[in-house]
Amino acid sequence: MTYLSKIKSLILIIFLTTFLQSVRGAYLLVPMDESQKNHLKAYGIAYWVLQKDVEVSWLLNYRGGSFMFLFDKTLESECNIRGVSYQIIADAQASAILLEISDPQVNMETIKLHKPPKIAVYSPKNKLPWDDAVTLVLNYAEIPYDVLYDEEVIAGVLPVYDWLHLHHEDFTGQYGKFWSAYRNFPWYQEDVNLQETTAKKLGFSKASQMKLAVALKIREFVAGGGYLFAMCSAPDSYDVALAAENVDICDVMFDGDPPDPQAQSKLNFGNCFAFENFSIVTNPYQYEISTIDVTETRPRNINKTNDFFTLFDFSAKWDPVPSMLCQDHETLIKGFMGQTTAFNRKFVKSNVVILGETKSLDEVRYIHGDFGKGTWTFLGGHDPEDYQHLVGDPVTDLNLHPNSPGYRLILNNILFPAAKKEKRKT
Repeated sequence: MTYLSKIKSLILIIFLTTFLQSVRGAYLLVPMDESQKNHLKAYGIAYWVLQKDVEVSWLLNYRGGSFMFLFDKTLESECNIRGVSYQIIADAQASAILLEISDPQVNMETIKLHKPPKIAVYSPKNKLPWDDAVTLVLNYAEIPYDVLYDEEVIAGVLPVYDWLHLHHEDFTGQYGKFWSAYRNFPWYQEDVNLQETTAKKLGFSKASQMKLAVALKIREFVAGGGYLFAMCSAPDSYDVALAAENVDICDVMFDGDPPDPQAQSKLNFGNCFAFENFSIVTNPYQYEISTIDVTETRPRNINKTNDFFTLFDFSAKWDPVPSMLCQDHETLIKGFMGQTTAFNRKFVKSNVVILGETKSLDEVRYIHGDFGKGTWTFLGGHDPEDYQHLVGDPVTDLNLHPNSPGYRLILNNILFPAAKKEKRKT
C-alpha cells in the first residue's frame, strides 16, 4: 500500500468514526408544525417508538408540539415507511432546543413519554350505519386497541387498560332516541334485540339497567386512575345516566314501561362528571337526550362556513395537562356536528377545564376534568372532517385529511396517559 493510500484510508476511518459517533449522539425530531407531511401518522410513530422502549420527549408548544427521541436507523426507516416528516439533529442541537424550552420566559415545556398506554374502545360488536372517528384515526395512525362492550365491562376488564374511549353511545337506554325515525329499520331492530338479549344474559331486566351498570363500572375505572375520552352522544348521555341513577327516565317504547313523572326533580347532579342543572328531554319524538347539547335545544345561527371553535392557550409549564390536550398546528378548529354537537356553557360545572369554545354562541366544545385518581375529556361532534355525518353516510377517508387539526385533538388524548406523572402540575 502506498503512502497516499494509507493517508486516504486513515482519513476514511476518521470520517466513519466521527460519523458513527455523531449518529450515536443524534436525535430524531418529528416536527408538528405546518412542515409536517402527515400529522396523524406522526402520533403513530410516537406510540410505536414507545413500544420499542425508547423514551419520547413531547415538546409542548415547540413547532406545534413536536416529538423528539434518540436516533436509531430502524426508527428513521419507520418514519419513511409511514410518510412522516423528520429531521436528524445532533446532540448539541437537541440540547439547545431543550434549553430554549426550559427558559421560564417562553410558553413551552418538555414532557417525557415513557410507556405506550393500553387502549380500549367501547363499541358494539354488531355493525351500525355510522363510523367512529376514534377507531378511524387509531387505524390510520396504526395504533393498536381492543374493542370492548357491555359484557366485557360488566365482567370487570377495564382495570387492565389505561385509556377508554366512548363514542356514539346512549347510556340512558333510549337507543340514541332513534326510535322516531328508524324504528322500522333492520339495523335499529337488530340493535335493540341485541341490547335486550345481552341485558337478560347479564341478569338485568332492562337494557337501561345494564347501561347504568356499565356507566358505574366506567366511573370506577376513572376513579381508580383511568383515562376516559368521550365524543358525540357519549358525554352527555353518560352524565345523564349517572344523574338518573335509580330513576326511570325511559318511555314505554324504550323499556316497556312509562318514565317516572317526577324524574327531573329526582336527578342527582352530584353524580355527574361535567354537567349540572340540565333538563332531560322526555319527548320520544325529539332527537335529544337533554338540554346539555345545543344541536336542537337552542337557536344556532351558524353553518358550515362559519362554524369554528378556538383552543385555549394554556401555560405549558404550569398547566401541562391541558397544554398536552390542546397541542395543534392551528388554534382555530373547524366545527363539526353530531348527535351531541357542543355543550351549553350554563350547564357546565364550574370546576371543569374548558379547552375549546365558540364564545360568540356561549358554547363549549372540548372540556376536561379530574375524578378520583383519573381524568376524563369530552369532545362534542361526531367526525372532525365530516361536518354533518348522517346515518348511512360513507366512512371518512383519512388519507384525504392527514393534517386534520380536529383529529389531532383525539390523538393528543391517546398519548396523554403516556406522560410521566411526576411532570403533571395540575
